[in-house]
Amino acid sequence: MASTPAGSANQPKLAPSPFSLPADLSKLPDVPGTDPTRCVLDAFRIAIAKVLADALPALTVEKAYEGVDYGKKGEDFTVALPRFRLPGKVDELAKKVLEKFQPDEWIETVVHSKAFLHFQCRTTTLNCLVLDQIHALTYDTESKKPEYGANSLGEGKRVLIEYSSPNIAKSFHVGHLRGTIIGAFLSNLYRACGWEVITLNYLGDWGTQFGLIASGFEKYGSQEKLEENAIQHLLEIYVKVSADAEKDPSVREEAAAWFKRMEDGDDEALKNWRVWRELSIRKYEEEYARLNVHFDVYTGESMVGAKTMEDAVKKLQEMGMIEEDNGALRVNLEAYKLGKAVIRKRDGTSIYLTRDIGAAIERYEEYKFDKMIYVIASQQDLHLQQFFKILQLMGHQWAHNLEHVNYGLVLGMSTRKGTVVFLDQIIREAASMMHEQMRKNEEKYKAIEDPEYTSLEVGITGVKIQDMAAKRINNYTFNWDRMLSFEGDTGPYLQYAHVRLASMERKNPDLVPLPAPSQLRTDLLVEGQARDIVFLLGSWPDVVKNALKTHEPSNVVTFAFRLSHAISSAWETVIVKGEMDKDKARARLALYVAARDVLGAALRLLSITPLERM
Repeated sequence: MASTPAGSANQPKLAPSPFSLPADLSKLPDVPGTDPTRCVLDAFRIAIAKVLADALPALTVEKAYEGVDYGKKGEDFTVALPRFRLPGKVDELAKKVLEKFQPDEWIETVVHSKAFLHFQCRTTTLNCLVLDQIHALTYDTESKKPEYGANSLGEGKRVLIEYSSPNIAKSFHVGHLRGTIIGAFLSNLYRACGWEVITLNYLGDWGTQFGLIASGFEKYGSQEKLEENAIQHLLEIYVKVSADAEKDPSVREEAAAWFKRMEDGDDEALKNWRVWRELSIRKYEEEYARLNVHFDVYTGESMVGAKTMEDAVKKLQEMGMIEEDNGALRVNLEAYKLGKAVIRKRDGTSIYLTRDIGAAIERYEEYKFDKMIYVIASQQDLHLQQFFKILQLMGHQWAHNLEHVNYGLVLGMSTRKGTVVFLDQIIREAASMMHEQMRKNEEKYKAIEDPEYTSLEVGITGVKIQDMAAKRINNYTFNWDRMLSFEGDTGPYLQYAHVRLASMERKNPDLVPLPAPSQLRTDLLVEGQARDIVFLLGSWPDVVKNALKTHEPSNVVTFAFRLSHAISSAWETVIVKGEMDKDKARARLALYVAARDVLGAALRLLSITPLERM
């Protein structure tokens, strides 16, 4: 096993759950794949499955559990009886369940409607267990919190996640934003679920474009500009020398010859490139830090061993899979409807597919991963399919554990004036405009310790949430007005909801510190709005589990909005300040503190820093 990468020690570790359910949990059977100590709603679903299995002997508890789904508004859980394909009419089956059912500490009522049975959880049990579990699983450990909703699905497993992967000499464009945001989300998600995560930024730091830049550097290069902003200056050189190459073909020939020297390890040809690479990485690290994104390893196409690539090509030749086409080498994948993939160009230099194959082989040798995820735009679907298939045909069993998480394009992302820009300009403009918005409320603005930092975080939240609210496979159109709004389903709205929740303890000092939920009168949380919040909080572990299955950040964003809306609906009826019954006030405050912790967990999963004031 490879050693743990630098930086991973700072990640939150999953602690064993300090929470234990009441003794009557022992009356419920064990169901594989469930964990009531981390997901309270599992216990209620098991209780429902037991009700069904007791009344319908042909049905096992495990099979019954699979049929327990979330109900529509007003119903906690719903079971569609036809899905079990049991002998007898649906009405007769429903009647047997109703006759056998006895309300208990888990299930309060069962209602039959057409082909469905609707189950209502016991509110007092739900309140107590959900709040108790959140309290137990969000205790402080230094500055990190093991998140409520985390599970141990990946315990003992290692995943490599490659994402972002910009090209050196090309500035971090807004086109890289989606891959970066989705990759950061997946990294947080897998860590939360117990996986050891190693994040890789596989830089585009190799290829004939560097031959072009190298050949043009003497003509257009400036050491001063290079040190000031390496990426920007190298891009300027690349644009100028590319224009030269359009007029004079010998410029491109010279660039190809230069890159061939680089591939052959010519130290003189590599000298400047090494400096450019180092300066570019430093600049990228600044960009990523602002996005709350960090990588364990910066690697790149240049790091792939020539021998690994050569051995791979040789093996494919021995297997009879390579065809020659006027000096270029192709792998014929037409039998798999994947066309022909070029793995070596006519001039003998490698192509990015060859380097991807070599990189994957070297990564498995170094890290012995259980899974490797590539976060790459859907435009590259065919490339990834060819890449994975070639590795599988070469006999690498681990290649079946490679996964492509793809995504659509961001459309229309430009400054308010309409110019297409690099990401740092978008971030600066978002922060500046958010700062202007905050200044409009002078009283609140004065209370903010660091308005520059706050406006930056709210601006970045707006950018990220607008991106992740859309299904990742879909293209979406960026909209400044929507991004900056504090109303509706936007990033600023979520930050505002968290800030308001975070202020509750400050505004009610007479009620804190709160006792553990088991010592609170949670039975006093009788309002429908309070119950809606509790049930949503109970569903958070399911949201995390489903996100791990689908790799879909939009589901987490949707949950955050639903929770924020439920909280907004409760402010007028589930009041804390001014409530004369102190037991009721404490129970309500505990509910809002739990909501703060879960909303914060959702935001952190999305690589967003939840704010305490704004």
